[in-house]
Amino acid sequence: MKQLSLLFILLATQLSISQQKITLEDCYVLANKNYPLAKQTELLQQKTGSEIEALNKGKLPRIDLNAQATYQSDVTGLPIVMPNVTPLNKDQYRATVDINQLLYNGGVIASNTKLKQAQTQTQQQQVQVNLYQIKSKINQLYFSLLLLQERKSILISKQEQLLSKIREVKTGVKFGAILPASEKILEAENLKIQQQLTEIQFDKKKLLSNLSTLIFSSLDENMIIVKPIISNTFDKEINRPELKLFDLQNQQIEVSKEVISKNNLPKINAFGQAGYGNPGLNMLDNSFQTFYMLGLKANWNVFDWNKSKNEKQALSISKEIVATEKETFLLNNNLQLQEIKNEIKKAEAIIAADSEIITLRESIEKSSDSQLRNGVITASEYLVELTNLYEAKINQKVHEIQLVLAKANYQISNGN
Repeated sequence: MKQLSLLFILLATQLSISQQKITLEDCYVLANKNYPLAKQTELLQQKTGSEIEALNKGKLPRIDLNAQATYQSDVTGLPIVMPNVTPLNKDQYRATVDINQLLYNGGVIASNTKLKQAQTQTQQQQVQVNLYQIKSKINQLYFSLLLLQERKSILISKQEQLLSKIREVKTGVKFGAILPASEKILEAENLKIQQQLTEIQFDKKKLLSNLSTLIFSSLDENMIIVKPIISNTFDKEINRPELKLFDLQNQQIEVSKEVISKNNLPKINAFGQAGYGNPGLNMLDNSFQTFYMLGLKANWNVFDWNKSKNEKQALSISKEIVATEKETFLLNNNLQLQEIKNEIKKAEAIIAADSEIITLRESIEKSSDSQLRNGVITASEYLVELTNLYEAKINQKVHEIQLVLAKANYQISNGN
C-alpha cells in the first residue's frame, strides 16, 4: 500500500511538472516587475518626495544664532565731552537671534515643486521606455523556444512512425521479403533523429536559461511554451511609451519657463532680531544691554539684463529639438511597421500553400510505404519521401511561428 501511495505521489509530481506552462504575456509581466531597472520608478518617487519636502522647508521661518567679539583700532566718538556719556570701548561684544519668515515669493516654491514632479514623471517614463525595449528580446527567446518545442514534437512523431516501420521491415526481413540492409538504413535514420532531439534538448536548456535571466524567474526544462494567439492590429493608432515621454518632456519645459517667470517676481520677508551686547542699539550707552528689532524687507530684481528672456529662448529651442526627435521616431517607427506588415503578409501567403504541400507529401509517402512493403523501392528511397513529408510539416510550423512572431513584433512596434 505504501508503495502504491509513493508511486501515486511520484506520478502526481511528474504530471504537475509536465503541465507547467508559461505565456508570452507572463514573460512581459515578470520582466516588467522583476527587472532591476523597474525598481527605479519607486526610487525616483522617493527621491522627489524628499526634494519636495526640502523645498517646502523654505516656507518655515529661518532661525540663525550669531555671536561675535571684536577689537577695533578706533570707535565713534563725540567731538565734545558730555556729562554721563562714556566713550565706547574698543572691545565690543554681541550675540543675536535672527528670524526670517518668507511672506511672499511669487510662488517660486510651488513652481519648483511642480517642476520636480514634472522631472520625476519624465524620468519614470524613460524607465518605462527602457523596460519596453526588453519585450523585443523576450520575443526572440520565447519564439525560438516555441520553434524548438514544435520541431521536437514533429521529430517525435516522425520517430514513432519510423519505429513502426522498422518493426514492419524486421518482419519482412525475417520472411525474406525485404533485404536486411533496409533495416539498417532505417535504424541509422532513427539514430539521426535521436541526435536531433538531443541537440534540441541542449538548445532549449540554453534558451530557457537566457529567458529565465531576462525575466528573473526560474523556468523548468519541461516548461510548456504556449503559442500566442495574436490578431492583426493594423488599424490601431501608435501607442508607444516614447510618445508619452516626448509629451512629458514638453510639459517639463513649460514648467521650467514658469519657474523662470516666478523668479523675477518681488519677494517679501518679515524679520526679527533679538540680542545682547555692548554696545546695544543705543550707541551712547557704553554697557551691556538687550535689544530687538522687527521689520519687513522687499526685494525685486526689476532688470536682469535679459537673462530670463535668454533662458526661455533656450527652453523654446529645446522644445523644438523634442519635436524633431518625435518626428524622427514616428518616421522610423512607421517604416518598421511597414516592414513587419509585409513580413506578415508574406508569411500568410506562404502558409496558405503549406497545407497543400503536406497533403501531397502524405500521399507520396503512403505510396512509397506500399512500394517498400512490396519490395519495389529500397528503404533509402522511402526515407527520402518520409523526410520530405516531415520537412514540409516542420516548414509549416516554422512559417506559423514566424507569422505569430511578426504579429507580436508589430504589436510591440505599434505599442498595443
